Amino acid sequence: MSNILEVRDLNITFDTYAGKVQAIRGVSFDLKKGETLAIVGESGSGKSVTSRSIMRLLSQNANIEQGQIVFNGKDLVHASEKEMQAIRGKRIAMIFQDPMTSLNPTMTIEKQIVEPLKIHQKMNKSQAHDRALQLLELVGLPDPEKRMKQYPHQFSGGQRQRIVIAIALACNPDILIADEPTTALDVTIQAQILELMKELQEKIDTSIIFITHDLGVVANVADRVAVMYAGKFVEVGTVDEVFYNPQHPYTWGLLASMPTLDTANSLYAIPGTPPDLLDPPIGDAFAPRNEYAMKIDTELEPPMFKVSKSHYAATWLLHEDAPAIDPPEEIKGRQQLYKEKFAKRHNDGGVK
Repeated sequence: MSNILEVRDLNITFDTYAGKVQAIRGVSFDLKKGETLAIVGESGSGKSVTSRSIMRLLSQNANIEQGQIVFNGKDLVHASEKEMQAIRGKRIAMIFQDPMTSLNPTMTIEKQIVEPLKIHQKMNKSQAHDRALQLLELVGLPDPEKRMKQYPHQFSGGQRQRIVIAIALACNPDILIADEPTTALDVTIQAQILELMKELQEKIDTSIIFITHDLGVVANVADRVAVMYAGKFVEVGTVDEVFYNPQHPYTWGLLASMPTLDTANSLYAIPGTPPDLLDPPIGDAFAPRNEYAMKIDTELEPPMFKVSKSHYAATWLLHEDAPAIDPPEEIKGRQQLYKEKFAKRHNDGGVK
């Protein structure tokens, strides 16, 4: 399967009064046609900055210091703003975290869907209206002919997110970036939105980058997972590999912190706080929070060790001279919890 997106050695800094924040530090990954790649990590790990860099929607104090973002053979790092305007919304679209701030409160839903169709698809008013109606039906919004004349405040949170997805899908993008699209929604609506995204992906064969801090969500939607910490990928693999054979202690912590019915009164939390990226630590950035850290972790940054042809992890525990350490007992319950989900996805042909 060919790559539709290739990111190589991406480094992004932010100018602040205190100095340069090294937000993204040597990130590399590929995205294949029709696959879903989940990028997982705590708040501040660099997930959203990575996704926004692909759209070139970074703030004015951001600097792409080095690296490539190659989309269909073109390096977007060096693309002009005019070239990016032709790509945004048409070839690469984004679903943001809060649907209320993503929609214009002064415009009807129809007008907000029709606008990109007129700009990118050169549709006339009648064609754009019909396409907007089709999109609202596609995302399961009831009575779309009537509701497309209404304003965002007249919809529930789940309905607004469906509308945002409809807008993102308007031009049949090659890549859909979903930045924590279910965070502001209740659990029932979350499940509906995730199921909707899977169904739509099967219909239009778009590639999805799914940004989240919740590994529980990942289990149900992704084909591959990239675990991010302190502006770097620390583990990358298929969903099965990351859930059933996790190698990095940070991944262990994320898995252990997922709630289950048995953890109502004793939810695990990763100790400590993420490092200050104004002055990144020497060695492994996770070492101060890692109970399995060795002396080398404070001296040298670990490379990406190969676990399998699709599974890599940046931890000195994978070095041949490192002591053998088993993952903590806490994550075994989470692995069992999602075993049925994986089995169902395999049986349905959902994992590529």
